[in-house]
Amino acid sequence: MNDLVRQHTALSATDLEWLHLLVSEWQLLSDLSFADLVLWVPTHDGTRYVSVAQMRPNTGPTSYQDDMVGHLVPRGRRPLLDAALDEGRIVREGDPEWREEVPVRVESIPVRREGRVLGVIARNTNLLTVRTPSRLELTYLQSASDLAQMIAAGSFPFLGQQVDMDASPRVGDGLIRLDADGVVQYASPNALSAYHRLGLATDLVGLHLGRTTAELAPSRGPVDEALPTMASGWAPREFEIEGNGGVIQLRAIPLKPKGPRIGSLVLLRDVTELRRRERELITKDATIREIHHRVKNNLQTVAALLRLQARRIESERGRAALEEAVRRVGSIAIVHETLSQNLDERVEFDEIADRVLAMVSELSPGKVAGRRTGRFGILDAEVATPLSMVLTEVLQNALEHGFGPLDSGSVEVSAVRGGTVKQARLLVTVQDDGVGLPEGFDPHRSGNLGLQIVRTLVEGELGGTFDMQPAPTRGTRVLLDIPLDATPTPLSP
Repeated sequence: MNDLVRQHTALSATDLEWLHLLVSEWQLLSDLSFADLVLWVPTHDGTRYVSVAQMRPNTGPTSYQDDMVGHLVPRGRRPLLDAALDEGRIVREGDPEWREEVPVRVESIPVRREGRVLGVIARNTNLLTVRTPSRLELTYLQSASDLAQMIAAGSFPFLGQQVDMDASPRVGDGLIRLDADGVVQYASPNALSAYHRLGLATDLVGLHLGRTTAELAPSRGPVDEALPTMASGWAPREFEIEGNGGVIQLRAIPLKPKGPRIGSLVLLRDVTELRRRERELITKDATIREIHHRVKNNLQTVAALLRLQARRIESERGRAALEEAVRRVGSIAIVHETLSQNLDERVEFDEIADRVLAMVSELSPGKVAGRRTGRFGILDAEVATPLSMVLTEVLQNALEHGFGPLDSGSVEVSAVRGGTVKQARLLVTVQDDGVGLPEGFDPHRSGNLGLQIVRTLVEGELGGTFDMQPAPTRGTRVLLDIPLDATPTPLSP
């Protein structure tokens, strides 16, 4: 709609915003009218109309099988549009039009903002299935007529009250019509069922909705003092009430077709099951986070015990082995700590990589600087945990075997995400400028326990590949190629 309005019309940004607000609400008018809606706006020169939006009803058959958005119509071809635009009134004159052997009643509703008519809504009703209307349908049509008059007067939609129609109650979910005093004139079967869920044992018609709702709502704690007023429809509001084990979502729409409020529409739906599932998910997420938190605490306790044991061992090899175990346990604890702070089983691995790099660098024998380039991005927990251990082992191996006690140098960890649509990949490079690999070293056959752990985790658990080779100038380069299930991003250098 933005492109069409800017390309073909002279409407301002605030006018366009008003049209957006209208379009966000007009599913309500379409459903109440059992009619298709097409929004026509005059072009720059006023010689044509351009259709900028379209809505089909959920409550009846459509009048337009084709998409009308973007169509241009010369002024004069549709007299009802001309009359509504020029005279600023709702136009219903004329006989039904025939479209593919279907009779269609056409009406035009001017769209007014601050005294100016911005465009016209063409309301098209398929008459092929017309029958004697029921009480529900009569209530729908009367409410649609009131809303149409409010649109023509510029009092609907309500400023500052844009709603999410995907989350708000719809006409078919449940509808209540109130008079000016807040007394129920009509309640649809779905609306009555929702109130029965709250504990109402009688019919709603004739009851004051605000007081009735306030009496049904308090199952726990005090009642909101504004609840009777909100449920009476005095102002446009959206709210929820809970009682008798049920949860009802309500939306109040004051009706002011001729200025003063003559009553209200209240749309409502039973969201009991939806809220129950949301609470279950929240409870589940909290439980998972608590489990990760406790695992992290337990791992840190294990690391502390190993550290104490290492201090009591006189053997240098034994002490070094326990210190390696401390680092391995610590890398897993970092992942669980990050998972305990998230709402799902996914982590931002860049933070974990930085913490692993800092943890290993603190224990390096020389003055070796570590840094990370590129981004690991968000990884699933089943990838993040073994990858953190792999990164710990590779960095520890580089610092332990690449540099002496008095040496200085650097270790760089780089990450690139990419691959194809069918298979995303994570490419990790760990490169140091130390002494390099010994002559005849084969990373796939020889190596210490750390490299055996790396091979097992990368090839067995992560399904990737691992390689070690001399760096181009000096030192050693470790290459990891790991498949991912996430949506890939283009490979970057």
